[in-house]
Parts: sequence; structure tokens; C-alpha cells
Amino acid sequence: MNNPPSGRHIGNPQTLKGWQLTLRVFLAHYRQSPLQAGAIIIGIILAVTLLTGVRATNENAINSYSNATELLSQQAKWFITPLPNTPLNEQLYFTLRQQGITHSLAVVQGMLVDEQARHWQVQGSDIIAAMSAASSHSSNDENASSLHRFNGDALPLAKLIAGEPIVLMSQSNAKQLNQPTLTVEGQTLNVIAVDDQLNLGNRLLMDISLAQQLLNKPQQLSYIAIFNDVSAQKVQIEQWLENKAHLSPSDNGDSMKALTNSFHLNLTAMSLLAFIVGLFIAYNGVRYSLLKRKRLITQLQQQGIMKLSIMSALASELLLLVVVGSLIGFIGGLQLSYWLQPMVSVTLEQLYGATILPGIWQWQWLAQATLLTFIAALLACSSLFIELLRQPLAQSAGQFNQQASAHRAHKRQLWVSLCLAAVALIGMALTDNYRITMALLGLVVLSIPLALPWLLQQLIQVIERVAPKGLVGYQIAETKELIPPLSLAMMAMLLALTANISMNSLVGSFELTLKQWLNARLHADLYIRPPSSQMQQIEAYLAADKQVTGIYQQWSIKSRAKQQPIYLVARDDYSVEHTTVLKTAVDNLWQRFLTGDVVMVSEPFAIKHQLGLNDTIKVDVLGDSPLTVGAIYYDYGNPYGEVIVSTVTWHQAKLSTLPISLAVTYQGDLTQLSQGLMQRFSLSDALIYSQARIKAQAVEMFKRTFSITKVLNSLTLLVAAIGLFSACYMLTQARMAPIARLYTLGVNRRQLSLMVTSQMLLMVILTCIVALPTGALLGYLLINKVTLQAFGWSIAMIWDWQAYFDVTLLALVASGFAVALPLYQQTRRPLISSLQSDVL
Repeated sequence: MNNPPSGRHIGNPQTLKGWQLTLRVFLAHYRQSPLQAGAIIIGIILAVTLLTGVRATNENAINSYSNATELLSQQAKWFITPLPNTPLNEQLYFTLRQQGITHSLAVVQGMLVDEQARHWQVQGSDIIAAMSAASSHSSNDENASSLHRFNGDALPLAKLIAGEPIVLMSQSNAKQLNQPTLTVEGQTLNVIAVDDQLNLGNRLLMDISLAQQLLNKPQQLSYIAIFNDVSAQKVQIEQWLENKAHLSPSDNGDSMKALTNSFHLNLTAMSLLAFIVGLFIAYNGVRYSLLKRKRLITQLQQQGIMKLSIMSALASELLLLVVVGSLIGFIGGLQLSYWLQPMVSVTLEQLYGATILPGIWQWQWLAQATLLTFIAALLACSSLFIELLRQPLAQSAGQFNQQASAHRAHKRQLWVSLCLAAVALIGMALTDNYRITMALLGLVVLSIPLALPWLLQQLIQVIERVAPKGLVGYQIAETKELIPPLSLAMMAMLLALTANISMNSLVGSFELTLKQWLNARLHADLYIRPPSSQMQQIEAYLAADKQVTGIYQQWSIKSRAKQQPIYLVARDDYSVEHTTVLKTAVDNLWQRFLTGDVVMVSEPFAIKHQLGLNDTIKVDVLGDSPLTVGAIYYDYGNPYGEVIVSTVTWHQAKLSTLPISLAVTYQGDLTQLSQGLMQRFSLSDALIYSQARIKAQAVEMFKRTFSITKVLNSLTLLVAAIGLFSACYMLTQARMAPIARLYTLGVNRRQLSLMVTSQMLLMVILTCIVALPTGALLGYLLINKVTLQAFGWSIAMIWDWQAYFDVTLLALVASGFAVALPLYQQTRRPLISSLQSDVL
């Protein structure tokens, strides 16, 4: 009766009836033991929450690059941008409209700092032209209808056009502001909140005249957006713009996607890691529940229930738990994305200049997450299902057979772990592609927990050899028997500990490297970035100050090399020689560099394009002349590539003679010098930086950049701690009867509590010991492989013992609390009840 059924039995009424009966029995089982269902659902919820939260955050950011429109308007198809070191005069905009290209928009943008030192991206535009372009765009009816709601009194157009101090802000940002005004550059602006659907993101929108005044850009534009397709007029427009500006098509966000690809890949990897940890927890709950139902399943088979009915019921039960857990996890993931969105927006907007729009979500994500979770859970649990159905009907396998089977499984896992690690390490030595390296790193991450049960077995055997006989010896021997039921929880904890330790090593090492680089890079006391129209006057003013001991200049323009945007930079001879931190260089570098024979390239640019010493590159603004790479230098402050040329090369190319910034060494009071410059030349505080202020802002930017990574890291560890708690709690509950037998043999309650607690803590401590080298290995690979290939940053690895002890303490507290709770419950009930439960 119980042989595997043939195809004709699948639709058999007896099979369906057995499936329904088995489902009712399993439901009754969960009513008696709700903790087992809770443990499974919690693992699924945590896995789906982190996966959905990061996916929503990532996809929203990536979609923003393609869908970003001009504020209160539509997406531009062409742009007119200024030539290097040449401001774009607003007269070009008026002339362009007079020539018939009326679907265009003048834009000026920049960064302002308010009285609370918060940085705001400011954009000023011709608001009437923006709204007219949006309303005439037939394919954007939704956006146009949103705009119409703000006509009349809701949007004071007359006051905006008149340049009155009014700024438009998204509702989400206005709520965080908690006040109706915003003070920047000493001027108070009235804030009007507009619907998030208008895609302001974290930017402030005002009339162009007010923006030009606040940004100190009179009659200047940042760019002109053209909404029509002017491909047919391209030649005429370029002739008209010759020596005035540059015409270029929109790339629909492709360049921003390429620039931020590695950032989003790292977030995805963290979410998948958390997903795997959550699945470990769910799998552990399924395994515990099935072990508790072994006798029940055998009894069902003895009563004539077919194996197919039982297997179908188990699969249906798993599907139901996955659906419930995925639904709750999906809702939690959307809330998590809502919390993560501001951190990602700040990083991408301030580091990369990207525009992030309000978050969206799709129901398809729920279906995809449910399907992925169910398939992963079914694959993970299939071996358990098959093992249960193959057990003999006469009696269940004994404890010895179970342990022998577990030992064989641990050895198989060890061999799989070694093979995965070998493939990953060999592959990493052969590839320079960070995507492939990330995939290989995933193999390393999988191989680490697979080897844990065998390693724990060996470590406990070592302890057993030196342990005294008696109760302590019994305690150590019994700890070996706890490895199989606790292995999954410990594997999840090891995975989270390893990831946490490695990420803490990466973040700590990068922070120290960044600070050391800043100390070497910043040699002056004050840095000034005035408008080009005031540069000569400010230089003369500083030269006349006897307390100024040095004035240093820097030139920079944005160009292209190797088909990628870069910054071409030149500095005075002293600055470039004393502030450039070299990674590698040719002989006689400075002699050859200062004469224009070679150039220097940043490490990220060199790694991305596989450049070495004596290779040649071409930079668009320097023409077709090849430039020889004479040195590669460390650069942690620019997401774009950078090429440094000598002042000789700069001036030979007939680029602007006016520097874009000045650095000053000063023997007097820096505050007095800054105040004097601001009062004399009406400079904004945002244009003058002290060395200490630059360092503080750089470190703050660094912390914001890694804030979301640390949050995901902490959440992964929390997920593992919850899994460890549930596993320890269920296992301790299951051991109440053996503990009661020890009590009847004369072991007092205090000894029993100490024995059970120390067994669990010993397992956790051994897992933490294993996590020490695995975390160091993963940290080394993250720093010297993934980060180097993805971002082009060389980082000296620094070990953080404090972070290691913090995560170890968290694991010990979680396991200790999980053991203490059922032990406390045991003291509140008579021992005979535990012995009776074992018999029944």
C-alpha cells in the first residue's frame, strides 16, 4: 500500500482524501505546538523583508536615473552645456527660443548650506516654461494633471516669477523640516510643499532669478534642457553654438547606472546574504517540526495514508507557511525600504550627483519573492521529506543511527565546502571583473557554514580529551550529540558573524585609510572656491596680506577619456609634488612630470581601464596627442576618474588660465581671514573651507556612504540572533525529559541549569572562534578583491577587536536568554510531567 504510487494514483480520490486528512492532522499538531510554525514563519518573514526592502530601494534608485525629469516638467532629450571654464550666458536661452526652439528650459543649479549646516541641492528654472512643456506633453497626462492642481492660489506663480523668497520642496522633505521657512545664505525662504509625484526628490526648486542670486551666478546658467528631438537641426545648432556651448543628447541615465552599478551590487549582495540567513532559520524550524512529527508520520502510514498524500500535505503546508511569511515579509520590506531610502538618496545625490525620486513598489515583487522562497525552501527540505518517508514503519531510527547519519552528512558537507572554496579562490586569482569576483565570493560565503558542523565536532573532541570524568565528561559528550540539531542555527550565526566581522573590517580599514589620505592630501589651512569673475581680485587681496605664507592654485575641467567622463586637473608645482600620494611611479617622475613629459592618473581610473606605467591615454580637451602614464596615485574623493597634468601641459592646451580654487597657508586667525573674505567679496560660507571642516565633511560623507551597509549588516546579525534564539529554545524544550531523568539520578537543579546553559554557550563560543579566521578571510577578500576591483580603492586592512567582541557578546546573550527561558518554565512545573511527555 505504501509503495511509491504510479501516475494513475495521483488523481485518486483516496489520495485526495488522505491529503485532506493529513493536512487536518498537521494543523492540529501546530495548534498544540504553535512555536514550531512560528519559527518557520519568522525565518521566512525576515528573509523576505530584507530581500524586498533592498530590492525596492535599489530598483527605485535605478529607475530614477532613467525617469528623472526636469523639475515640474518632462524628460529632456538634448542638453546645451557650457564649455570648459566658460559660463553659459542666459542670453543663449532667449536667443534659442527666438529661433523657434520653444520647448526648452533654462536651469541653474548648485549646492547651498542652511543655518543648521545641512546641504541642499538647489535648482532654479524658468517655471512658466517648465509647466508649459509638461502640460503640452501628451504622454505625461498624470504628471500634467498633478501640475494643474497647483495652479492659482496653491502655487503663487506671480510671486515665484518675481523672484520673491519662495522655494518648492517635496512633501516628504517638508515634513522632516518641521517649519515653514528655510534660511540659506542669510536669507529666509518660505517653503511650499508639493506632491512627491512631481519628482522633486531631495532638491529645492525656485525661480531662476532667485537661484542666480543665492548661488552668486548672475546671468549664468548651468545648462539648457531641450524637450523636442532636434536631431534634424543638430548641425545648425552646433554651428550657432560654436565657441559658446556644447550640444549633447540625453543618455537616459545610462552613465549614472554605470557609475553606481557597483554600489547597487553591494547592496544586493548584502540582501541576498540576509535572505540566505533567513532561509537557514526557516529550514531549521522545518527540520525541528519534522523531527517532532516522525512518530506521527509513521502512525499515519501505518493507518494506510499513502506516501504521496503525506508528501503533498507536507508541500502544501510549506507553501501555506511561505505565502503567509512572504506576505508579512513583503509589507515589512516596503517599510524597510521607506527607512532605507533617505540613506541611499543622501549617498547617491551627494556622492554621485544622482537624482532619486519617491519610492514605488510592484505586486510582482511579492509573487517573485514568494516563488523564490518556496522553491528554495522546497529544495532545502526535500531531503528531509524523503528521509521521513523512507523510514521503516515498524519503528523509528534509533539515536545511534541518527548520529551516524548526521556524521556522514557533515563529512559530505565538508567536502562540498572544500570544493566550493577551491573553485572560488582559483577563480579569484584569474579574474579582474568585480561581478565575477562577487559571484565567487558567494561561493566562499556558502562554503564557510557548510564546514562548521565537522569543525565543531573536531573542536569538541579535543575538549573531550582534556575534560575531567564524571558530570563534566558527560556534559561534553552530550554536547557532541547537540551538534546535528543545532548545526543549522549555528551555520546561520556563523554566516552572520563572518559577514559582520568582514564588513566591520572593511569599514574600519577604509575610514582609517581615508583619514590618512586626507592628512597627506590637505596641506593648506584654508581652501577657497570663488566665482571666476572674482578670482584675480581675491588672489591680489591674499597676496597683499603679510600673514599669508603661501597661495596655491588648482585648475580642473570635466572631460572624457576612454569613453568615460573624467576630471582633468592641474595644480601648482609645490602642491602636486607634496600632496599627491603615489601608488607607483616611473623613475625621475617629478622631473619628467613638471616638464610635461608624463601625466598621473588616479587609481580607480587606472584599475577600471587596466592602465599601467608607460601606457598612453587620450583626453578629449587635449586633442589627439597621446599622454604617457608616469604615475598612479591613490584617490578616495572622486567617483569619476581623474588625470593630473602639469601646469606646462595645461597652458600649452590653451585652457583657462584662471584657477577654479585657491589654497592658502596662514599664520594668523583663520576665522578672521574667512570673515574678511566673505565681507569684502560677498562670498558664501559654502565657498570657504578650513582644513578641519573639509576633513569633518569627508568623514561625515564616508559615514553616510556606509550607513546603509552597516544597517543591513546589523539586520543580518539580528536575523541570525533570532534564529539562534528559536533553535536553542526549541531544543531546550525538547530536552526537558532527559534533564528530568538526570534530576531523578541525583543531579540538582543548579547543576542542571549550569550544565545546559554551558553546553549552549560552549557551542556559541566555538562558533565565534571559527568566525574569527573566516571573518578575517572574507574581510581580506572584500578589501583586496571586491572593493579594489569595483571602486578602485587600495585599503590597508585593519582588524577591529572591539567589533568582534561586540557581535560575540550579542550571540552569547541571545543563546543564554533562549536557554534560560525554558529552564525557568521547567522549574515552574513538576518533573513528572516532563517524564510523562517523553513517554507519550
